[in-house]
Amino acid sequence: MADFDRLRDVLAHNEILVELLRRAREFDLPHWYFAAGCVVQTVWNVLDERDAARGIKDYDLVYHDAADLGWDAEDRVIRTVAAACDDLPVEVEVRNEARVHLWYEAKFGLPCPPYATTEAAIDAFPSVCSCVGVRLRRDGTWHFHAPRGLGDLFGMVVRPNPGLAPREVYEAKAARWLTQWPRLWVLPWP
Repeated sequence: MADFDRLRDVLAHNEILVELLRRAREFDLPHWYFAAGCVVQTVWNVLDERDAARGIKDYDLVYHDAADLGWDAEDRVIRTVAAACDDLPVEVEVRNEARVHLWYEAKFGLPCPPYATTEAAIDAFPSVCSCVGVRLRRDGTWHFHAPRGLGDLFGMVVRPNPGLAPREVYEAKAARWLTQWPRLWVLPWP
């Protein structure tokens, strides 16, 4: 529990992320999280004593809605979130993780089995440190999903999670991250 308390305290430094968490509660998306880059990069910025939101490319809002796998349903959510967040100086990238298997192979060259949950999708992110999701419950408490713990995240270790993502995706992310956080310890693809 202490690790999650620490994560909450660190993420609270990013006022944009906290505001997005508050707003996301109102979207009523099933099984939603802010995940991956915005969480990881906030932690690394705080550990490096930088502005918590510095250099964060986008904020990934993921959810799982298998009731309608059509693009139109996901696009409606994307447009709703964009309109509700257009006053913020960031891009919110919204993805229905129930649809990933429909486009993943065309984009990355590998088939992707359908994800049964948002958590299963987070578990498949390309690096262990990025397998973290956070949401704010209606009662204001923070909920985390971090199946591999937080050791790599707080240790600034970038370790491959070769379950699904291709090597090229992992290496490109790691290279980009190293330009912003040079003290990262990047482990090679196995």
